[in-house]
Amino acid sequence: DGVGTKLKVAFLSGRHGTVGRDLVNHCVNDILVQGARPLFFLDYLAVGVMDEDVVTEVVAGVALGCRENGCALLGGETAQMPDFYAAGEYDLAGFVVGVVERDRVLDGSAVRVGDLLVGIASTGLHTNGYTLARRVVFDQLGLGPDDPFPTTGQSVADELLRAHRSYVRSLLPILEGGRVHALAHITGGGIPGNLPRVLGPGLGAVVRRDSWELSPVFGVLQRAGSLSLEEMDRVFNMGVGMIAIVHPAHADGVIDSLRSEGETAWIMGEIEAGQGVRYG
Repeated sequence: DGVGTKLKVAFLSGRHGTVGRDLVNHCVNDILVQGARPLFFLDYLAVGVMDEDVVTEVVAGVALGCRENGCALLGGETAQMPDFYAAGEYDLAGFVVGVVERDRVLDGSAVRVGDLLVGIASTGLHTNGYTLARRVVFDQLGLGPDDPFPTTGQSVADELLRAHRSYVRSLLPILEGGRVHALAHITGGGIPGNLPRVLGPGLGAVVRRDSWELSPVFGVLQRAGSLSLEEMDRVFNMGVGMIAIVHPAHADGVIDSLRSEGETAWIMGEIEAGQGVRYG
């Protein structure tokens, strides 16, 4: 996977230390939804002109992400391609391998009507929706990376470069206990685009929008960009980084376990007969 156009914010701000963590955390979350524990990681960094300081900063972020997730950074590739990338720009991609016992694979087959949705908060936009977010913040609001981001008390760069959160350390112990029927990593496509992927035929989900308070960054983007709620739902994670689907008898215990690991977690809906996602 990659980091998408979040890299443009790193270029603009001159801050390259977080995008490597973004890359690792996004990738390990993607295999976590199958129940897998990450084993090792490889990265690919492509540049036009080699800037050793930038490369060092990016790779240090990748290495930190690997340490935080308990996986080995085995190596990778740094490609120099003059005339292909603009000065000061690069691309970054990663590849992760994990392991899960065959009888522990999460494939959604255990999900049933009446199961509850446990939302786990994101740290912000994570790594999706940045093309739209950049247009709103830099073009429509006319802000620069060091300007204050409205309502948050943080700079634009601080707000937009918040690291994509990894849920590996908080969720793996819960998965080992067999208390989760399915996981959905909320990335591009938002909740409506990702949650149905783990639901079998004849199953839909009701999401209770009033069960969590929207982070200020999303409110600013919606108002300043004159964006419909439907577009917001489709483009952004809306403050939800991961959704765990659990039996009602396990919901309180799962939430308690997540909160003890520092996560913000809550019941945000349930599984119903039907198709897709509807908001209640």
